[in-house]
Amino acid sequence: MNRFWKKLGLRKPDEMERFILFRAQRNAYLFLVAALLCWSLYESCRVYIHHTRLNLLPCLLLGAAALIQSFSQMALTRNAVKDDEDSCETGPLARMVVLACAAAGVLAAAVTAVAILGVRV
Repeated sequence: MNRFWKKLGLRKPDEMERFILFRAQRNAYLFLVAALLCWSLYESCRVYIHHTRLNLLPCLLLGAAALIQSFSQMALTRNAVKDDEDSCETGPLARMVVLACAAAGVLAAAVTAVAILGVRV
């Protein structure tokens, strides 16, 4: 890992800098999730009040953000305990496979819904 930082001409961040970076990224992620949730609720209220078409973009972005966060957390957990002999943690791999299958199912359902709406319109 040190070679990576040396190639970039940077020094490896210390623990405090990594903690600050982690907190900043977490705050940005929470802001984005909150903004997408508010946008989804706004679109839902607009559809309910004005009887217009639903904009699925904020809902899809919110779902994608949750899927990516869950998948990356499971992958990092699996990588952290991969070489630990005391840990018999095989759950993250199984959960990652189930999550990938669920994501593929949701994507297939979304594509099918878009295709059916396209044919009907």
